[in-house]
Amino acid sequence: MAQCVQSVQEYIQDSFVPMVAVLCSEDAERVTRKNSLSFPELLRPFCRLTSEGHLRDPNNQVVVVKGLRISVTGINTRPPQTPEMQRLLSQAVSVCQPPEVSPANVITAGDYDLNISATTPWFETYRENFLQSMPASEHEFLNHYLACMLVVSSCEAVPTERFLKLSQEQHRIQHSGEYTHPKWFIPNTLKYYVLLHDISEGDEQRADSVYEDMKQRYGTQGCYLLKINSRSGSTGADEQMPDPWSQYLHKTSIHNPVSYKIFNTALIDVPLVFADGVSETHPLQLDQPTDAGYPSNNASQSVNNVDMTRPQKQASVTSHTTPTPRGTCLTLNDHDHIRQFIQEFTFRGLLPHIEKNIRQLNDQLVSRKGLSRSLFSATKKLFGGGKVPEKSIAELKNTAGLLYPSEAPELQIRKMADLCFLVQHYELAYNCYHTAKKDFLSDQAMLYAAGALEMAAVAAFLQSGAPRPYPAHYMDTAIQTYRDVCKNMLLAERCCLLSAEILKSQTKYSDAATLLIKMTSEDSDLRSALLLEQAAHCFINMRGPMVRKFAFHMILAGHRFSKAGQKRHALRCYCQALQVYKGKGWALAEDHINFTIGRQSFTLRQPDNAVAAFRHILINDSKQSAVQQTAFLREYLYVYKSMSQVTGDGSLPQLPLPCLHSSQTRVFCGHERRLAEGEKQAATHVSLDQEFDRDLSQLWRELEERVVAVVNRGAVPITFQPSQCCLNSQTDNLRYPLAVVEEPIIVEVVFRNPLKVPLALSALCLLWKFTPKDFSDPQGSTAGETITNEKEAASLKEVRLLIARLKLLPHKTGELHVLGVVYNLDTGEVDNSEGSLAEDLMCVRGQQNLEIQGSRLNMTKEEKTSVTYGPDHRLDPIITPPMPLLEVFFINFPTGLLCGEIRKAWVEFVNMSAVPLTGLRVASTHPEFFTFGSAASDLTPVTPTAAEHCSAYKTVAMPPSVETVSLVSPAAFGVTSGDRPVVAEIPLSQGVLGPGEALQIPLWLRGPDREGVHEINFLFYYESTEKTAKLSHRVLRHTAFICASRSLSIRATASRSNTLHSRERETEERQEEEEKNGSMLVFVDVENINTSEAGVREFHIVQVSSSSRQWRLHKCINPVGDKDSKLASRERGKLCFKATRCRTEEGGASSSQKYTFADLNLGNEQIVSSTTPCADFFFRRGLPSEPRRGGVSTGGASQMWRQSGTDDGVTNIVKKCSEVELDIIVLWKAYVVEDNKQLILEGQLHVALQTIGKEACSLSQKEETQEMVLLKFKPDIPPPVSKPSLEQLSHLIKTCLHYPESYDHPFPQKSLCMVPVTLTLSNCSLAQVDVIVDLRHKTTSPESLEVHGSFSWLGQTQYKLQLQAQEVYRLSLKACFFQAGVYNLGTPRVFAKLAQTSAMCETSQQSAMPALIIINSV
Repeated sequence: MAQCVQSVQEYIQDSFVPMVAVLCSEDAERVTRKNSLSFPELLRPFCRLTSEGHLRDPNNQVVVVKGLRISVTGINTRPPQTPEMQRLLSQAVSVCQPPEVSPANVITAGDYDLNISATTPWFETYRENFLQSMPASEHEFLNHYLACMLVVSSCEAVPTERFLKLSQEQHRIQHSGEYTHPKWFIPNTLKYYVLLHDISEGDEQRADSVYEDMKQRYGTQGCYLLKINSRSGSTGADEQMPDPWSQYLHKTSIHNPVSYKIFNTALIDVPLVFADGVSETHPLQLDQPTDAGYPSNNASQSVNNVDMTRPQKQASVTSHTTPTPRGTCLTLNDHDHIRQFIQEFTFRGLLPHIEKNIRQLNDQLVSRKGLSRSLFSATKKLFGGGKVPEKSIAELKNTAGLLYPSEAPELQIRKMADLCFLVQHYELAYNCYHTAKKDFLSDQAMLYAAGALEMAAVAAFLQSGAPRPYPAHYMDTAIQTYRDVCKNMLLAERCCLLSAEILKSQTKYSDAATLLIKMTSEDSDLRSALLLEQAAHCFINMRGPMVRKFAFHMILAGHRFSKAGQKRHALRCYCQALQVYKGKGWALAEDHINFTIGRQSFTLRQPDNAVAAFRHILINDSKQSAVQQTAFLREYLYVYKSMSQVTGDGSLPQLPLPCLHSSQTRVFCGHERRLAEGEKQAATHVSLDQEFDRDLSQLWRELEERVVAVVNRGAVPITFQPSQCCLNSQTDNLRYPLAVVEEPIIVEVVFRNPLKVPLALSALCLLWKFTPKDFSDPQGSTAGETITNEKEAASLKEVRLLIARLKLLPHKTGELHVLGVVYNLDTGEVDNSEGSLAEDLMCVRGQQNLEIQGSRLNMTKEEKTSVTYGPDHRLDPIITPPMPLLEVFFINFPTGLLCGEIRKAWVEFVNMSAVPLTGLRVASTHPEFFTFGSAASDLTPVTPTAAEHCSAYKTVAMPPSVETVSLVSPAAFGVTSGDRPVVAEIPLSQGVLGPGEALQIPLWLRGPDREGVHEINFLFYYESTEKTAKLSHRVLRHTAFICASRSLSIRATASRSNTLHSRERETEERQEEEEKNGSMLVFVDVENINTSEAGVREFHIVQVSSSSRQWRLHKCINPVGDKDSKLASRERGKLCFKATRCRTEEGGASSSQKYTFADLNLGNEQIVSSTTPCADFFFRRGLPSEPRRGGVSTGGASQMWRQSGTDDGVTNIVKKCSEVELDIIVLWKAYVVEDNKQLILEGQLHVALQTIGKEACSLSQKEETQEMVLLKFKPDIPPPVSKPSLEQLSHLIKTCLHYPESYDHPFPQKSLCMVPVTLTLSNCSLAQVDVIVDLRHKTTSPESLEVHGSFSWLGQTQYKLQLQAQEVYRLSLKACFFQAGVYNLGTPRVFAKLAQTSAMCETSQQSAMPALIIINSV
């Protein structure tokens, strides 16, 4: 139970006090009415004694009476009937509310920190009023009148006669038998005569003389002169006097006799408005007719006429109007007079009267029982031993209606016990109660027995020193008897209240809670609510607090409070219980509590609390059924609508539904993508429909940085900010995004419906704040409307996401801040019967704020050690001045190509803005995929329709012949330093694309070399002609997907030529040059690997071209019969070409930087490979050293030297001997049948020859094999010193034998045939080489004789020579044959080494080619 202001002893003592009746004359009542008080009201604040009283018990022992309080009421005070009593108690509880600002009383129990009211003053008020309104009963005497004050004014003509009349009236009321009420304690009631003197009007001497006469007549202990009204009310109105009556008369109490007087005239029914807003009938109205058992008006006019003027005044006070000031004619001395009067009455009149009656009762009982002189000692002897067994309640008869005569000894014992109890003689009282209890139980008078048990238990508890424990079972038996046998719930409730308070004082909270819960019933909701609340406090105050039991019983109490009409108390109970259930997983219980809190708050006109409670029900993922959720939602909308109508201000409150995921908000700044028109395909750019890819975003950023670096001459500015059109939670939002005036800003917000019922959202729009700022355009402030806000409507189904895109169109430059979303919320149900009126009634308008938390900072040490978040500015765009707006359309852009296929498309650039555009550039992740042509190519040819069936190449009619050679500089195609161009500048007429203008230029595409689907990204960069500080450039993105199919597979090998041209066909100078520069054989294998999935019939190899700075294809040495190579599916062809070194004089001084293109056409048309697009794609080809690992660069000598820069000079010299650096370009045509039409496709494939004898392929090796090589489980051994391999050393010297193919010799005449043979040695390196020529046959086996034949070399068998760099040396030899036949002259073994490396092992340079000679015998 909650803490009380009084202790339990004080509470019990104040519950049972001596009762004193008052009978006033009319004049006396008129004197007190000057102070707006009746005589009992005048005395009420002074009825508690401040000093101790004394009396003696029958054993002549002194009993000390401390803090005694007496109750003074009118003689005709009538206790209220049951309906009136319930109304009275309800009002008393209703007006007693907890203070709005109460000190926090936090109780910590486990994981709970509960803020619980420490006191419950409403319960104490209820308890006080309940006990004071108890009607007098026949079975007990505690609330019977012990004395009667007869009050007469000193201004009466003959006061003694008036006293006599009043005394006779009192005697008639008590003894005539006409009235059952009021009840009197003893027949010989104490009559106390009070002469009331009005000092301001009466004659004081006359009052003193009358008082002297009274003392002679009634004795000094039976009368008193009370002087009041020391001042007049008008003269002292300006003085502020204390008002001790306010705390008594403001409370609704039975001590206000006006509430229970019976009046001759009907009372006015004044409606009373409680704090709960519930109109109740005024408690002064009597529902029942006048009870004949009470004194009526006709008995004596003096009984009731003193209160005739009170009803309307009291009603006005209770109606919370301005209270009438009381005690205005009294001074502090008058207060002391009244206090002294009460003390005199009690000590000299009441207590001696009680002492005398106790002695008389004791004597009567002793004489009647024949016991010893002292009942006290007798009861000790009788009850000190064993106890008489008591019958159970079930065995007892229903004798609740048994009545004893007033002279019965059992009632005399009870009367004596009550007298002792009232004067705090608890030990004697207990003994008497105990004796009476035995007698009553033996007579089976259960009502009397229950009363004796109840008071015996209370008296046992109040005994000082606690000689015996509190008999709680007495109380339990009494409660059960009252409730079950006697059917008297009032007495049972009083017994429960007393026992619970006693148990609480003994910290027996569990027993107290059990007792309180037992007393709850359906007959009184108010009583049940109060008792359940006190039981809840018992649970929380236990040594181990039972938090959940506290909350559960608080819920029960709140429910009963609500049924009793106590809305505020019900709300308080639910709020306290919510502390326990909130956030602990009790979802359904929490919903019920919040729903009830919302309803109660709305009833009490607390709309803010109601909306907050309903909000909690709706924002969480509710486990309620759809029907229940619909009810919650309708209730919330109704409350919300009512609140918005009451407040009336323009602000829109926050809506809880649907859930707004602020972090998932996306912002798109820029134009909306235009749809494709006809054959035109618009650039994809960026849209909200695309999912964000972090890797792809980084790729676009790198592309943009490359373009910006090219524009700014190789350096990216410090202020560079990558373009971000679409902002989300994964983008970098630390900077303010930039938007352009007159271009829409689309904000995508994500709603989630947590309920199982649909929601309808309408009139969605954004809430924003705009600050105009003029960045560069002075005309920006002349626009009419700042921002256009478009509205949308949507429906949100159950447990689904709604993505709403809201658009803003800025018309001025400045700073924009998007704050939230405003919308109408309605239930998603469609009910045609209710019509649109019901829909408008349930539709509410509100907002939700967009509050986005930035990403966590994790850069510095402080940020890593703490949790700090950066700003997120995606909703704060800066509106910049107008900028150009580019749209790109692709015409005839394919979706599928063959590998290496060349296709000509067109691209159209359109300036959609009113600002001119310049500096148009494009960057791509696949620069080898497309080209706009070189600067020298003709960019203004025919239109796309006219060029539809033309070849993409520049062709010349020419029969097959020797190669056509042309020199081309890479710079003409935008290639510098061997790197492929990532950024290409798009030529514009006069460098500017005006507003609304369009430009179409051709675009050549080449299918990727590898099959599959390829994602190709284009980034178009452009600037405004007017430079602005905020936005320097803009970009447009396009992503194309190309499906590449197989076409041809090209393999090429280069071999040294070991033969020289005959003198008959070449001049001597040409032969010298050939021997010095050398020639080479190139074998090209072409295989058709197409699977005919694209409808390809056959491939034609129309031309083979070469491009190199050192070599060129000279002629085709294939058989002449096959001019045009045709390859059907899975067929393979082989081509052989002769390659020679480029002439240095062809290109002049800069020939080393230029590429020599040589074309060898196999048909009648020659494709000029040195022009667009063939040369473009050659220079844009993917260099193996860049995108792939393990490859060798094909970008020329500079790349080769750059790769080997870490090697020593010897290795470089050896490598140069075997390097070729020759690129083969194979141009082909494919015949395709598509839609019953034959189409001709054309394309080119590139093969890069690097090393002599090493095969090169147009298809790159699988990267998986590269990865397998790199997997090592041991630490890498440092690479050894780079040394030339044996294969590289074998290419130092080139050998060639010159001899006649056949030789005739007359063997019969001359047995030895000697043939001259010339061995030509060519030094292929740029260093001095030592050469050893060994002519000895190494093998002598029969097999080798068959191969070499039997011939011998004449002369030296070994030659040691030294050849200078690129020197050609001819060594003359003679071969001797002994008979005719075919011989192989390729037996000389040649060893070579670099001159400066003596330790280098010599390596054989013998050619594997046979040198056959035919010896004929003539």
